[in-house]
Amino acid sequence: MNPTDTYQGYKLRPGFFMRRGSSLVPGGINFSIYSSRAKSCELVLYHAGEKEPFAIIPYPVSYRIGYVFSMIVFDLDHENLEYGFRLDGEYAPAQGDIFDKTKILLDPYAKLVSGREVWGVEPDWSNNFQHRSRVEVDNFDWEGDRPIQTPHNELIIYEAHVRGFTRDESSGVEHPGTYEGLKEKIPYLKDLGITAIELLPIFEFDEFEDAQKPHRRNLNGEPLLNYWGYSTVAFFAPKAGYASSGAQTNQVNEFKSLVKELHRNGIKIILDVVFNHTAEGDEEGPYISFKGIDNRMFYILKPDGSYYNFSGCGNTFNCNHPTVRNMIVDCLRYWVGEYHIDGFRFDLASILGRNQDGTPLHNPPLLELLAAAPLLADAILIAEAWDAGGLYQVGTFPSYKRWSEWNGRYRDDMRCFLKGDAGYTEKAVARLAGSEDIYNRYWRGDYASINFITCHDGFTLFDLYAYNEKHNLDNGWNNNDGANDNHSWNCGCEGETDDPKINFLRHKLMKNAAAVLLISMGVPMILAGDEFGNTQFGNNNPYCQDNKVSWLDWTRLNEFADVHKFFRGMIWFRRKHPVLMRQAVGEVPGYPLVSVHGVNAWHFDNSADNRVVGVMFAGRLADGVEDFVYIGINTHWEAHHVWIPQLPPDKQWKLVANTDMGDAAWYDEPEALDTINKQFLIGPRSVIVCYGARV
Repeated sequence: MNPTDTYQGYKLRPGFFMRRGSSLVPGGINFSIYSSRAKSCELVLYHAGEKEPFAIIPYPVSYRIGYVFSMIVFDLDHENLEYGFRLDGEYAPAQGDIFDKTKILLDPYAKLVSGREVWGVEPDWSNNFQHRSRVEVDNFDWEGDRPIQTPHNELIIYEAHVRGFTRDESSGVEHPGTYEGLKEKIPYLKDLGITAIELLPIFEFDEFEDAQKPHRRNLNGEPLLNYWGYSTVAFFAPKAGYASSGAQTNQVNEFKSLVKELHRNGIKIILDVVFNHTAEGDEEGPYISFKGIDNRMFYILKPDGSYYNFSGCGNTFNCNHPTVRNMIVDCLRYWVGEYHIDGFRFDLASILGRNQDGTPLHNPPLLELLAAAPLLADAILIAEAWDAGGLYQVGTFPSYKRWSEWNGRYRDDMRCFLKGDAGYTEKAVARLAGSEDIYNRYWRGDYASINFITCHDGFTLFDLYAYNEKHNLDNGWNNNDGANDNHSWNCGCEGETDDPKINFLRHKLMKNAAAVLLISMGVPMILAGDEFGNTQFGNNNPYCQDNKVSWLDWTRLNEFADVHKFFRGMIWFRRKHPVLMRQAVGEVPGYPLVSVHGVNAWHFDNSADNRVVGVMFAGRLADGVEDFVYIGINTHWEAHHVWIPQLPPDKQWKLVANTDMGDAAWYDEPEALDTINKQFLIGPRSVIVCYGARV
């Protein structure tokens, strides 16, 4: 490949117009970018870390076809190169055009981004080019790895934050707060038994997003960071600050190494992705990339040129514009193809179904395209089926028999039921049985419902039973941020206590939640740290807390050893009983797949005052084995005797869990039950779990 032109000594030729971003070609680097409104474009080249560019090369008119600018520059040192673009065009905010030739812009397709290489190191704010594109070289040896092919309905998801999972010194890892640190904890995850880990956003974002705003400080005057990362800067690049080797720009290989090791241990990896908005904010926000490239194309704008804000974060990405839609599909295909990612959870996914004027679409082209994309055929697609603009689509999110949903109704109904609120027994039964009142199995399949009681957004499981109110003053919003409808109960004391009765009750309620979640049909999701009583000290919105509020405290693994043992036992119990994962191929004669019971077997009391329910799952597996599981739940503050349904003559019930038994709530040796003409006493606010064993 030979150059055809020169500019100020740089050898050039027209590039590959079908490629996006930067890519190595023989002897040079191809740089491509598109804009439907720009009149001209310049490539700005820097030596790594330098404040001033060493070259600014305009794209000749002949290097543009349609809306695409593409150019090959020869003889560049790609390992020591950072680059950006300057685009010129009309500045008419009322019509949505805000071109500014003085702004140097990040490549939207950048696979590697510098500027925030080490977490928490404050940048030089006088530098007018904060987020810099770099050329990524694919030299990673996957050693035959590929995305895991196990069925989706075998998922047991563990939601975690890369930094918070190991940042606290109690984690005991060599590289705390990084991809490498998380990799060090894989033996723990494997022992726990989870089959998938869902990571909060790892696409490049800026933890210093609000650092220059005076009000973004906690009560001690310390600056608050963008800790969660729900504010994307670059969709194709892994967060450099999460890599122990980020200063050496080795974040790509470090993250790939984490993925490969998870797969070696049978654990899928799901990424939480944020396509509903970007870090550029509203009219007062910075130019980073999309605003300066094609504001009208990338964002949903009002008739006066201002931003619609269905995300609650200042802007709304124009997901169903054909070009933007293609970029999102390119992005997800890239993460599956190049990083072997197993699935995605889409933040505020209802925005992905909004038209270019913001109205909800009946058949959103982006959602349909993602469901049908060949490279994504095996990928898990999970929607957070609501947005900040009031669109709530739990149960009605367009699915194409592919999309699962975070079941917000499961969370709310189960929280109310488990703390003993009246009138929730019938709803709890529906949630246990797979929420078929919400998700039609024919149209939605067996894994539409992602069941959860806690997630990153809200109280931890310990806090759910330790706080009646949120305690968010340290977030800097006068305790006005975060949800108010937590459906929590502090068991008689707000926060930590030495009262043994209260602590016994809290441990019991946490085990109750674990038992119910891991018995329910659908896909269970556990918040990292819930299995050992992690606390956020009552903060239900710690998105800005890069400190012990958000970091997992691994010392609690000892204090809550009984809770951890119970979680671990229930996780492995679920994995051993396919009937809970809807893998039965037929019914056992005389036993429906799901049956509901009360104090008396086969008789369910659906009155508002009833707080006792039993649910039995029964099914014949492909190998002919008959699988029976029974859960008895008493959310009343008094004990109740119950009749457990009788099994076929060749089987007997074995008790594997009883949360009323304190530290002995999980039975290492299941206890055989004599249920013939006998009742079982379920203690106050307690849960029992049994399975049918061959006599």
